[in-house]
Amino acid sequence: MELTPSAHLDTFARDHLPPAGQWPRLLFDLPSLAYPDRLNCGAELLDRTVERFGADRPVFLDGEGGVWTYGELRERVDRIAHVLDGDLGVRPGNRVLLRGPTTPWLAACWLAVMKVGAVAVTVLAQQRARELAVMGEMARCSHALCDVRAVDELVKAEVPGLRITPYGGDGPDDLLTLAIGKPERYEAVPTAADDVALIAFTSGTTGRPKGCMHFHRDVLAVADTFSAHVLRPEPDDVFAGSPPLGFTFGLGGLVVFPLRAGACAVLLEQAGPQQLLAAIERHRVSVLFTAPTAYRVMLEELDSPKHDGRPGHGPDLSSLRRCVSAGEHLPEATWEAWHKRTGLKLINGIGATELLHIFISAADGEIRPGTTGRPVPGWQARVVSRNGTGTGLTDVPDGEEGLLAVRGPVGCRYLADPRQTEYVHDGWNLTGDTYVREPDGYFRYVARADDMIISAGYNIAGPQVEEALLAHPDVVEAAVVGRPDELRGRIVVAYAVVRDGVPRDAGTATALRAFVRARLAPYKAPREIVFLDALPRTATGKLQRFRLRDAEAGPPPAAPGGLK
Repeated sequence: MELTPSAHLDTFARDHLPPAGQWPRLLFDLPSLAYPDRLNCGAELLDRTVERFGADRPVFLDGEGGVWTYGELRERVDRIAHVLDGDLGVRPGNRVLLRGPTTPWLAACWLAVMKVGAVAVTVLAQQRARELAVMGEMARCSHALCDVRAVDELVKAEVPGLRITPYGGDGPDDLLTLAIGKPERYEAVPTAADDVALIAFTSGTTGRPKGCMHFHRDVLAVADTFSAHVLRPEPDDVFAGSPPLGFTFGLGGLVVFPLRAGACAVLLEQAGPQQLLAAIERHRVSVLFTAPTAYRVMLEELDSPKHDGRPGHGPDLSSLRRCVSAGEHLPEATWEAWHKRTGLKLINGIGATELLHIFISAADGEIRPGTTGRPVPGWQARVVSRNGTGTGLTDVPDGEEGLLAVRGPVGCRYLADPRQTEYVHDGWNLTGDTYVREPDGYFRYVARADDMIISAGYNIAGPQVEEALLAHPDVVEAAVVGRPDELRGRIVVAYAVVRDGVPRDAGTATALRAFVRARLAPYKAPREIVFLDALPRTATGKLQRFRLRDAEAGPPPAAPGGLK
């Protein structure tokens, strides 16, 4: 595939795209996907939306009473863009790391990075120095915009050549201080539609993150497929949700989709189930994005007798009209319980960081509880098996299990990663999920096909947690698997062999969990640690994780020191 001449002066991203022969086949069959060769998604989402709907409409609510209009957002984004382009010397194609809790300022920084033609690398505020160092070095980030409250861990990461500019403080070098007095308008760099706009990192089964490179047109394509055809937002909608902007699920649901529709989003720093319920009532939220776990917890909260002392008298959810569930499997029982309690039909969906957002889903009368749905308009899907030789794929008969293969306007393009050929086969993206295609075209989720532990919507690579545990001087061996859990889908359980003389008790387990939390995002820490004399291995010394998974399918094995 021949690419459009790039606007990037720093060509690192395009230079590290996979060879064209390893790309999936891309589909642009919908008229709305016929994008021009020159396209800047920041300008499209902000400037074009202001032209269509006006500058006085609200765009972001900060959850604390603050309201940003589209005009105010554009002014702040453009001033930041002038700082990036002028004071900081950011050039088109430079990678800019973004870090902070979900706030309007983080969204404004992302849009400014888009408008100057740089490449956004948005990471989670929870991630620790070791994780940040790997991602920063892989993407060769030259600049970082970081919430002043999250700077310390990024400094500890010691990313080579990284210039960190804080925002939200009051120092002379603070981004917002530098933006004062800058011009109110910035003309967006005329990037190519297929210039890389963002690198989104996802942890693979090996624990080493994979950088997924997405173009400016990709950002608009997920809005012009799933959002436009399934979600169908309206300009008066108010969006809210739990996924942070470092997840593409959150970037789409809380920034891209509302801005594409001229709507508004509530950006919450803390977005647990209770905070979501309060925000829905306070801000009259109409479109909600979160994981099945959160819906289950919200159901319990809604029926709690603590609300005014009357059972069932919970927060007012009457403003809701769209509820999207993704990030993990949505059990049919959860769908039915939410529908019975609220009258709302959950929009189930499956997406992937490699494909940016949701590609199989259904809404309204098309919903069939217990299934994910059908391919979103603009996308195609199959259930396949791999041939014994080569990379060929064979369709599996309807009703039988196989690997999910999809293709559409967005495809997997890993950053200089040999795993590209594992994900893309015969022009199709293999998501790593086992699915069944029903005779009427609905797709039903079965399980993950790899070792990823999906817990409360988070993807957790067991080997990465093992590596963190093994860094502790008392740990000799470690293996991490997932245990089925009614609330979270799965929880992380670690099996550890410790040095002689180290107590195999709750105190040691607590210390090890704290050790992991200090090195990885807290949600990756094991919820239970089980001590063993030795881990199961083959005669050649290979770890047999399947034996631990088999044990976790039933009652947990009896061993001293387990901590739940």
